[in-house]
Amino acid sequence: MRWSALSLFGFLSLLAATPSVQAVGEDYGVLIISRERLEVATSCEIGVYLQDQLAARLFQEQSTSFNLPPGNVSLRLKLLPGQTPGCNPGMLAPGSQNVTLKAGDVLKFRIAMTQEGMYLKPAALNY
Repeated sequence: MRWSALSLFGFLSLLAATPSVQAVGEDYGVLIISRERLEVATSCEIGVYLQDQLAARLFQEQSTSFNLPPGNVSLRLKLLPGQTPGCNPGMLAPGSQNVTLKAGDVLKFRIAMTQEGMYLKPAALNY
């Protein structure tokens, strides 16, 4: 009796671990944002905003990735206040960039800086 109950629970856990039928039809794109190069000359933390929501925080030599549904994505970069002196955000809201993701895409961007502020620059995947 004990073995049949254990095998029943094992079988039910296998069913729960398999993906649902509805999730099989959905495809995603991968968006990678990197601060691996020293193109931004600040030790401040940089916030990555997706659709105007804070989605990640990056320090120097870090990167992050997102699995997103296909479509347009609004991206914004902003210096975040933190423990490092001089890391207060500016008065003006930074501009946003739009990226179009298709199902199965893997897009990589790195953070770069100009006189107007930070922006995302397309980068090679280098697998």
